[in-house]
Amino acid sequence: MAEEKSYYMTDEGKEKLEQELHYLKTEKRQEVVERIKIARGFGDLSENSEYDAAKDEQAFVESRIASVENMIRNAVIIENDAGNKNEVSLGKSVTFQELPDGDEETYKIVGSAEADPFEGKISNESPMAKSLIGREVGEEVTVATPGGDIDVKIVKVE
Repeated sequence: MAEEKSYYMTDEGKEKLEQELHYLKTEKRQEVVERIKIARGFGDLSENSEYDAAKDEQAFVESRIASVENMIRNAVIIENDAGNKNEVSLGKSVTFQELPDGDEETYKIVGSAEADPFEGKISNESPMAKSLIGREVGEEVTVATPGGDIDVKIVKVE
């Protein structure tokens, strides 16, 4: 049997997944079932695009439920330990400056299940996070990105 993947996340991230799962099971699933019932009333199912769309959505919802349940089941909660406060690690926010004269950017390093770059949260599996984890304030790091290598200096870790 294949080994299950661990999903690193904060308590907040796990709570969001639990809320999503509750919504999918109690509301979304029922909405889709209702759409299927209505679409069945339109007649011949072989040429019924509303029915096909509803069945596709049902498959998506059921797949997402299984995926979220798996992430919750294999969640590893990130604890901000009292270790080195200047070292970049999972669950911490890191501020860095692109060299030679770029603007400062701040991201929180989280597990892939709750990564959202638009909210300032990057996955621990991203090239940026992989390059920064284990480094300390003041260090200059070369980050291999899909767009090419960039050099950054770690300014602050919280």
